[in-house]
Amino acid sequence: MQLHANISYKAYEKWGEYVSVVYFTDLTTNGSLNLLKKLEVLLEKVEIGRIIKQNNFVAVKLHFGEYGNLAFIRPQYVKVVVDQIKKYGGKPFLTDSNTLYRGHRSNAVDHLLNASLNGFTLDVTGAPVVIADGLRGSDEVKIKISKAYVKEAKIGSAIALADSLVVLTHFKGHEQTGFGGTIKNVGMGSASRAGKLEQHSESKPVVVVQNCIACRMCEKNCPVGAITVVKFANIDYAKCIGCGQCIAMCNYGAMSPEWDESSELLSKKMVEYTYAVLKGKPAVFVSFITDISPDCDCWNTNRPAVAPNIGIAASTDPVALDQACIDLVLRATGKDPFLEVHPKVSWNTQLEYAEEIGLGNRKYELIKVACNVL
Repeated sequence: MQLHANISYKAYEKWGEYVSVVYFTDLTTNGSLNLLKKLEVLLEKVEIGRIIKQNNFVAVKLHFGEYGNLAFIRPQYVKVVVDQIKKYGGKPFLTDSNTLYRGHRSNAVDHLLNASLNGFTLDVTGAPVVIADGLRGSDEVKIKISKAYVKEAKIGSAIALADSLVVLTHFKGHEQTGFGGTIKNVGMGSASRAGKLEQHSESKPVVVVQNCIACRMCEKNCPVGAITVVKFANIDYAKCIGCGQCIAMCNYGAMSPEWDESSELLSKKMVEYTYAVLKGKPAVFVSFITDISPDCDCWNTNRPAVAPNIGIAASTDPVALDQACIDLVLRATGKDPFLEVHPKVSWNTQLEYAEEIGLGNRKYELIKVACNVL
């Protein structure tokens, strides 16, 4: 069985249907087997070496966590992944794209400082950090996919140009998509700021007049000349194409998207962006089902976890991995904690649509590994 872009993932026929393989380890440890060793075993089981060739650039896609949030993946885990990539001759770098909202990760300077403050430094992880979409979030590669909602995805250049991808995801709730798993990490997290705007909103940017200092950066960088600045910026919507470049260029929050997409449409666009990122790119996926916060790690604080710590799972199928993670959470809690905290958002949309467009398989077998000995 194959992904949309001839990337084979582990699947086999069982009971007359194809199922994908998801490897899982719980958090039990002993004197000879700590969690870092368990992760190493998972990476070997998922055959990380299969996607790496000598001197290839390998993007380690993760979320560095907004400063003040402590639910993100520990950098010590990341070092295990980096060491495995180097073992097979790859050149790893840690990466994420800039955020659409203003914060500690909305430009490369602040984003790099934020990553460093949260421990993602070269001496800790063994790999440099490269912000995927550049200084202001405008460095992108356009990937044609011609899907129902997205015709041409705008992907951060460093991710688009990497030879292969290792995706490390903190599995958690999310206020707009129900849960934030591998699909969200790849689809939303790899998009340039313009790509994020496309996923979040059909409307065009608006001017927040009180924040505008008339610096003219938006005017100078608008590709269609839709912006003029006198005392403050003005947008000619007859010319505006909604590309989001003005949002990327503004340091003062004077250009703002309107958050008017339904959660269902947002989820489907996000899935199509994931499709674009993985088009022709070998990848493996690892999810940490720990510190299961109700909201995204983009917040600079934490609300209490909605489920107990469960374990770590890995697969070559992103859809099967997300399905396995949500099933493990539902099983551990005996309820749907994400629906409880975000009752108007259905997480099922992203999984259903991802399988529909051939991104992966919701049917899987969970294989427990690294339980006792190496």
